[in-house]
Amino acid sequence: MINLTNIHKRFGDSEVLKGIDLSINKGEIIVIIGSSGTGKSTLLRCVNFLEQADQGIFNIDDVTVDCQNHTKAEVLALRRKTGFVFQNYALFSHMTARQNIAEGLITVQGWKKSDALARAQQILDDIGLGDKGDSYPSALSGGQQQRVGIGRAMALQPELLLFDEPTSALDPEWVGEVLALMKKLATQHQTMLVVTHEMQFAREVADRVIFMAEGNIIEQGSPQDIFGNPQDPRLKKFLNMVGIE
Repeated sequence: MINLTNIHKRFGDSEVLKGIDLSINKGEIIVIIGSSGTGKSTLLRCVNFLEQADQGIFNIDDVTVDCQNHTKAEVLALRRKTGFVFQNYALFSHMTARQNIAEGLITVQGWKKSDALARAQQILDDIGLGDKGDSYPSALSGGQQQRVGIGRAMALQPELLLFDEPTSALDPEWVGEVLALMKKLATQHQTMLVVTHEMQFAREVADRVIFMAEGNIIEQGSPQDIFGNPQDPRLKKFLNMVGIE
């Protein structure tokens, strides 16, 4: 079980998160939707302390971190429970695909380099890039780079995979291959928290869809409820904006 309790975050005078409470079951896939600027990505970044929330508690299995009173060791323990997939891939340009995936195993989990590289190659095989191990990011398409980014997060075998709009930086022709990999992860019961504008993906894959607005969770439910029977006027307006009647 994963719990986010009373998460608050300000940037200057702007309160971006206004007391978020969320529980995630093991193997559950939650998709967060909403307009830009509603706090979706900030929430994801706060979960593993890419941004530090001003208030609140994160709990993943046996790790609990109080945002107002914590140690570096507690934050590291929390990060070891999560994997983060960025909008813009965030690969190391001077490392090959294999090295990018192995790096976290070496630096975060203390694997021997040879073992980490072998595991990285296994992951490349699993994500359909087995022949790209020696390729640098500049030689890969956007879709391939994002798949390597997902592979890097997978390598750590996290309790929770965080996806921050993983297709937003991709050309349209590469979106499908990234979503296909995410769907494959879903069939393997990987717990995922996904911020995306891909409504069809949310409909097909999510166990639960969350609509955020103005720093709050406004409505949540099954894809059928959220897309087929929205209750809040703000959700109805958002769905109309993105072309869902």
